[in-house]
Amino acid sequence: MNINPAIALIGILLSGISHSKALTVCTEASPDGFDVVQYNSLTNTNAAADTIFNRLLEYDASSGKLVPSLAQQWQVSADGLQYTFKLRAKVAFQRTDYFQPTRALNADDVIFSFQRMLDPNHPWHASAPNGYPHAQSFGLGKLVKDIRKIDDLTVQFTLQQADATFLPLLSMGFASIYSAQYAAQLLATNQQNAFNSKPIGTGPFALRSFQKDAVIRFDAHPQYFGGKPKSDKLIYAITPDPVVRVQKVKAGECQIALGPKPQEITAAQQDKNLKVLSTPMFATAFVALNTQHKPLDKVEVRQALKLAFDQKTYLNQVFQGTATAANSPLPPATWSYLGDKETSYNSTKAKALLAKAGFPNGFDTTIWIRPAGSTLNPNPRLGGELLQADLAKIGVRAELKTIEWGELIKRAKAGEHDILFMGWSGDNGDPDNFLTPQFACASLESGLNFARFCLPQLDALIKKGRTTANINERSNQYQAAQKIIAQQALWIPLAHPLTSVITTPKVSGYVVNPFGRQNWLNVRSQ
Repeated sequence: MNINPAIALIGILLSGISHSKALTVCTEASPDGFDVVQYNSLTNTNAAADTIFNRLLEYDASSGKLVPSLAQQWQVSADGLQYTFKLRAKVAFQRTDYFQPTRALNADDVIFSFQRMLDPNHPWHASAPNGYPHAQSFGLGKLVKDIRKIDDLTVQFTLQQADATFLPLLSMGFASIYSAQYAAQLLATNQQNAFNSKPIGTGPFALRSFQKDAVIRFDAHPQYFGGKPKSDKLIYAITPDPVVRVQKVKAGECQIALGPKPQEITAAQQDKNLKVLSTPMFATAFVALNTQHKPLDKVEVRQALKLAFDQKTYLNQVFQGTATAANSPLPPATWSYLGDKETSYNSTKAKALLAKAGFPNGFDTTIWIRPAGSTLNPNPRLGGELLQADLAKIGVRAELKTIEWGELIKRAKAGEHDILFMGWSGDNGDPDNFLTPQFACASLESGLNFARFCLPQLDALIKKGRTTANINERSNQYQAAQKIIAQQALWIPLAHPLTSVITTPKVSGYVVNPFGRQNWLNVRSQ
């Protein structure tokens, strides 16, 4: 049989197109950058840590255990002070037009990645203009005494004191491992800021291009140690409006929509051309009350605002059955969870507390919200208006301010807000993953403590909970901490939502992560 060369060529080209078909994901917002250690939002984690980088360990949500990643095995000394990690051999860094690695991952890369954050005298320490929020919040600079290279594939961390949270912390996005060789190249040419725009990691995808508020393009890392990704290209189509994200899936412009609105989830469940994948999110939506701003510095005022909030109406209108009520910073599935059952909606009692605090006629304040919806805040405008109306009933006049997400995070970390709609998603199953970043005194410096509250008694409980591996002892400390947080009314807890995505029926391999993390390695659209 004779084969027409032209037809054969077309077949080859079409085959190549099919093989390299991109996976396009409609995402919520632009990342602040790709130097993930500088940032704390899930948007940055998804765009950088989950695509470009790896960590020594990962947390497997399905088993609830830490699993190997760049470290294939590890040992902890009997006194809990030394952690020795054996690295995988022949782990390749990504190759791009701006960096060509000449060696595989080794101990130098691990040491560089942590010393940069922890050592103020390190030549790269000042390269993060806003600091290292997670490392600062968890006090790693004081916790880690030494990081030592045993050999090319062995690294040993020595701690100042035993800390039960150290291993789980290493699975978080901020613990991503960078290339020391690439860092040396940039330092030699005074281009340290390139870490934020031209990252290099060992992860499944390499950054190709980024247009702010438009699109991020990634190429599969062909030498990825976990196996070549199922999709040759990954595209983040940045689409702030959740309704538009779903419309793009229907139109075939995206194969996956992250963070759909509750009503979109309900509609998609009835549409045979769409799939809805959901799981309870290990996260809490909340309203933070800035205790450094008057009159929110008075506990009676904060308690009054908490009592004035009609949580049931909020859940019905904003989440429409896709979330459960929150009455603690911790999600209910967390060990040591202790719900606050002492308070419920009571505007009469709220007015009395305001009068007791010296504000019988209320006061003026502001409520900050983001412009577009997310899993933890599906309808920011509606939620803000509901809280505004509830506060008006007790005489509190609250101005609603909509601030672009990146700006909101930056200003909130600086403590400029009064009342702030916010959410926190854990990276592992440990309660400390919520309590330290949100309520520890060290988190005031990093800005993650959105209540801007430092109480030595509370700080001591959180710290004590980290220093023992005994779950019962840790639970006692954390439950005592939750009682103080509730009594001080640092938050108005809102909801524990489902995390959902909407996809086309052709998408396979996607697993919804309760922490909101994204693993695209085995995901493809047929």
